[in-house]
Amino acid sequence: MSKRTFTRRRFLKAGAALGAGWAVSSGWTALSRSRVAGANSRLNLAFVGVGGMGFSNLAIMTGNRNPQYGERAERISGTQAVALCDVDLERAARAFNNYPDAAKYRDYRKMLDEMEGDIDAVVVSTPDHVHAPASVTAMRMGKHVYCEKPGAHSVYETRVMADVAREQGVATQLGTQVHASGNFRRVVELIRAGAIGEVNACHIWRRSGSSTQDRPTDTPPIPGELDWDLWLGPAPRRPYHPTYVPRGWRRWWDFGGGGPGDMGCHYMDLPFWALDLGHPSTIEADGPDPHSETAPGRLLVRYTFERGDDKPPVTLTWTHGRTPRAVFAEHDFPDWAWGVFVGDKGMLLADYNQHQLWPEADFGDYEPPEPSIAPSVGHRREWLDACRGEGEALCGFERSMCIAETVLLGNVAHRSGRKLEWNAEQFTIDNAHEAEGFLQRGYRPGWTL
Repeated sequence: MSKRTFTRRRFLKAGAALGAGWAVSSGWTALSRSRVAGANSRLNLAFVGVGGMGFSNLAIMTGNRNPQYGERAERISGTQAVALCDVDLERAARAFNNYPDAAKYRDYRKMLDEMEGDIDAVVVSTPDHVHAPASVTAMRMGKHVYCEKPGAHSVYETRVMADVAREQGVATQLGTQVHASGNFRRVVELIRAGAIGEVNACHIWRRSGSSTQDRPTDTPPIPGELDWDLWLGPAPRRPYHPTYVPRGWRRWWDFGGGGPGDMGCHYMDLPFWALDLGHPSTIEADGPDPHSETAPGRLLVRYTFERGDDKPPVTLTWTHGRTPRAVFAEHDFPDWAWGVFVGDKGMLLADYNQHQLWPEADFGDYEPPEPSIAPSVGHRREWLDACRGEGEALCGFERSMCIAETVLLGNVAHRSGRKLEWNAEQFTIDNAHEAEGFLQRGYRPGWTL
């Protein structure tokens, strides 16, 4: 038995007492299975969360909407939505009305149980704290899964997501849609071609961040269309407040991961791809004192990655907040640049849609390499094709959960106040075992992985 598997089972055993059983009234009645059309000829999709990004995924994956972020037209066909689930009937109304033949649910557990034989694949577009429970439940039923980023709420959940995907052999994809863009491919090709020489650092700056907030003390009534208990899901019970729903949840530790949890997987996908990064060896956070309830409005996280082959380590920094740090404060970069690769021959600036070698004067005669990474058929189309056994989903959980783990370790470093020496193989923090309490959390009774 591998050390990694042993560690995962040890943590599973530790969480076994979190509760069993989950009987919760749906509030909607599923359509009979006989009304699900084309079960043998089409890919039958179930959607958990159909408001906001969930509706975009629903529309695109059923061929009714074009993609975003410069992706190619995905030309999706041969799919149908057979089941829709959302705890908020007001936000779900557009999807529920536009797909009248799909079964409607409020509890994904009930949906997966009753519709198991009719579903081929599941799309999860919920707040972060429900990502892993819903995805893992579906994967253990043998269903292919597409999940929005970061795909997990805790570091421990990232490991379970990757392990279950591998064990079940299902097609998975994290919702880092920009991975499909041509621009990211060109950046990767430039780095690999040595355009800026040996890269020793990459810096990321997100120019925004929300302030910390104490838990509200007032208790307004729960909107009639919202099932608050189901919205909380595995998170600790607390009174309803509109500061959480529908958008404010990201800043609260019980539900999201702040700025890194929001955008870290999108931004870090590029350096992980270009530099072929694995697990970080050290993580250090610099910011305000940690708040017990909410994520900070500004934070700098430094990651160190060992490369072997007698190469020096690579440093990756994440910064969010209005104040620039490091290389951004020292150079007059264009405002669009959120990413900077630093090599011994120059720098490469990047964002979603463009890139630039820097300083411009030093690269006036540079001829970029011919494109070598094939264009994507579309991020969601990659996954749908993989569900049919055709092609590969490039952001499957075995790859993308390593990025999510790195992102969430930055929050662990901040909340613990320690520089972490991360032992990825053993799943331990070798210099600060007391910080390991931030690697996972308990679930309310009735909610498990």
